[in-house]
Amino acid sequence: MFYSLRSVLLVHNNAKERNGLAVAIRRTVDCAVLEANSPEEALALMQEDEISVILTDLFAPTNQGLDLLKQASQLNTQVVTIVGTPVDQRNMGLEALKLGAFFCLNTPYNHEETIIATSRALQHHDLLTKGEVRGRKFRKSDGFHGIIGQSPKMRQLFNCIEKLAVEGDSSVLVLGESGTGKELVARAIHAHGPRSRKNFVPVNCAAIPEDLLESELFGYVKGAFTGANQAKMGRLQYADGGTLFLDEIGDMKASLQAKLLRVLQEKEFEPVGGVKPVSIDVRVVAATHRDLEKSVAEGRFREDLYYRLNVIPLPIPPLRKRKDDIPLLIDRFVAIYNRKKKNPFKGFEEDAMQALKLYPWPGNVRELENLVQRMSIFFAGQTVNREDLPEKYQCLDEAAPAQQASQGPENTISLEEGGVDFNLLVSRFENQLILQALNITGGNKREAAKLLNLKRTTLIEKLKRKNIQTGEG
Repeated sequence: MFYSLRSVLLVHNNAKERNGLAVAIRRTVDCAVLEANSPEEALALMQEDEISVILTDLFAPTNQGLDLLKQASQLNTQVVTIVGTPVDQRNMGLEALKLGAFFCLNTPYNHEETIIATSRALQHHDLLTKGEVRGRKFRKSDGFHGIIGQSPKMRQLFNCIEKLAVEGDSSVLVLGESGTGKELVARAIHAHGPRSRKNFVPVNCAAIPEDLLESELFGYVKGAFTGANQAKMGRLQYADGGTLFLDEIGDMKASLQAKLLRVLQEKEFEPVGGVKPVSIDVRVVAATHRDLEKSVAEGRFREDLYYRLNVIPLPIPPLRKRKDDIPLLIDRFVAIYNRKKKNPFKGFEEDAMQALKLYPWPGNVRELENLVQRMSIFFAGQTVNREDLPEKYQCLDEAAPAQQASQGPENTISLEEGGVDFNLLVSRFENQLILQALNITGGNKREAAKLLNLKRTTLIEKLKRKNIQTGEG
């Protein structure tokens, strides 16, 4: 998903090596990463997107990397370049520096060295464009620090981000349903604040197994456990001076909650197996789709940690409450998925757009992106009308799901002389009930199943069979 204002373009003709490097950079550096197989492909991408940093191979013996360096600087005078040169081509590295390269690295690339060089190059790019980026007005093409929206609710969100980002120490608790873009908001807070030159380090507390999350956060010393043959820096320490983003904080186990509380209180931690405290200066931005107050009341989340995190609560509106932004989001996703396509998708007809505006979007922006991606594949070179949409998106009566759920089918359906398609009507009514339950529970299948008096496994089977997407468990 290409949202970030900071982007790195990797140019290398070895796909395996390039992909491995891209993964390493995405995990640790606050930027979007694009890939190109050749200098020609790289220049084509530069025509489409604003590139912050180019990391290109020399492409010996033709040395096309030097030609790319020259042409890239002509296309974008503020792009920062890093050139990878073989150890035995030191003279070519010197030539690259003369042509304006910011760094020269030996190939094959050392990931740790490359990540450091990339971070420094991005910091240099930030300095070059500081006035331009900070003073930029909202544009349909890029939104606010990569967040797309022009509705009043999103304007209000942008204003809140600007105000709280300036004060770079207070903890922030981002609240929102799955798929609303909580990490994008966290990145915007980091990018707009005084810590933007340091690292933004995301940690998904729900995605990392409980027995590994502690060592990922705090790191460990050599010999801390079987297999710890050398010390490892944790993500807390890597975020020193910057921002630590704890996604789905509500899923963190109690023992780790206690250790995190100490970090927030004492500004220090001990690596796993260590006895010497490590001091850090880090801003914590946490996010959750859960009701943490309810979790505190039920004893599943520490009350003292909740109040430490909830210094500044920042709710994100779900997509169903900012439907005027749907055309903007669709335009952006269509542009993304049309890249490199010889037969580009042409978007949605007005009747399809109206239907999409009336749909409740339990999966929020993530669900909308998935739909656009699917339509761009199956309707390449075409536009989509309402009948082309999957069945659940075709309803043009926004009140129908709620009315039918409360009144029952006997009060909303009348038999005509020609009869009805019984199976189709029953299927649609079932879809509407399921969507309303998911809507009420923020996409949580377990809670939705309780509302419908179904087993969770039964609901999951229905979702799979009906191809209803939701981002929650």
